[in-house]
Amino acid sequence: MLDTLSCLERFATATRLHADLSVQRMSFGDPAYVCVRNRFSDTLIETVTCSQDGGFITSWGYRLGNADNIENAAARLAYLLAALPS
Repeated sequence: MLDTLSCLERFATATRLHADLSVQRMSFGDPAYVCVRNRFSDTLIETVTCSQDGGFITSWGYRLGNADNIENAAARLAYLLAALPS
């Protein structure tokens, strides 16, 4: 069984590699999530969860990628939040 909490922790670490992104908060409740924002905007914020199959899903249902390639999922979120490439 996939450890979704560990996947979210690794996803948060990968998003921190993008200079324009900031992890606002993490929750390990039900559901567990990571809230990430573009540090230069008050409105470019997204909440990401990890499904049991390892998919990273935004609050509006967009699939960013999966746990097999966390860096690409974080890069896709950076693109959606208009962050500059790392």
